[in-house]
Amino acid sequence: MSMKKLDVLAFILLVVGGLNWGLVAVARFDLVAFIFGMRFGDISPVSRVVYGLVELAAVYQALGWKAIQRRWQA
Repeated sequence: MSMKKLDVLAFILLVVGGLNWGLVAVARFDLVAFIFGMRFGDISPVSRVVYGLVELAAVYQALGWKAIQRRWQA
């Protein structure tokens, strides 16, 4: 997988995470739980993977911000 594709994947995961947390704050609605047929606050192994990927995407973006900027300027 190219680094730009990884950048895009990380961005998508961060958008999903941001939308989910926004919905939790505004409407008390957990989109990830809903997608996997669960109730608000329920966690399954699959939802844990989604939340873990969102966390890894955030760490990737935070630690690699300068390198990501250089890749996209080329």
